[in-house]
Amino acid sequence: MIPSILGFGLFGAACLAFTEKISPVPPSHVLLLFLGMTAAPDMQTLVALMFATMIGSTLGSMIWYAGGNWLGPDRADAFVRRFGKFVFLKHATYHRLTQAYRRNNFRASLVAQLVPVARTYLALEAGVLRLSFLPFALATLCGALIWNSAFLVGGYLMRDGDHDPVTIGFRIVAIVVAAEIVFLLALRHSTRRPAEDRPPGEPPR
Repeated sequence: MIPSILGFGLFGAACLAFTEKISPVPPSHVLLLFLGMTAAPDMQTLVALMFATMIGSTLGSMIWYAGGNWLGPDRADAFVRRFGKFVFLKHATYHRLTQAYRRNNFRASLVAQLVPVARTYLALEAGVLRLSFLPFALATLCGALIWNSAFLVGGYLMRDGDHDPVTIGFRIVAIVVAAEIVFLLALRHSTRRPAEDRPPGEPPR
């Protein structure tokens, strides 16, 4: 399937990046590593792949943004409660992302593009909160370029070496999962106000 899509060149690579952004399958890190190893014979093509996948990833995020804008806060919350488990989005995770987003939407949009789960679904909350589109789109574009380029370059550097793609893929999955756990723990900590900052009588969260 993927080789057939790549037959369309940069447009096919952009379509794969778009698909990855609106669906949890295939995982982005594995897909981008594969593209770097197989679809970039030279540096010029590698750079073109970076920008093609950046555009595809950003457009995928815009789909989530538009969906969140249409749903609104109440329907979005109910939607995640009912269907989030089917796309690996827990309601508790969604709620924490929402709290963090209200503090700094541009920085959150940028950082989210470097974190699994958040990089896909935070765009939904951006739409739900009706955040300003231009800053969100710019942050998403920059974050997607950083994330995509890192894995594309990694794959490109390994293309001529004696590396086992399966082993490499599992190692990357382990690293990404660890990064996700660290991010969620930090997010959980950041959404809790210290006891001294809470008004008297307010129970801990």
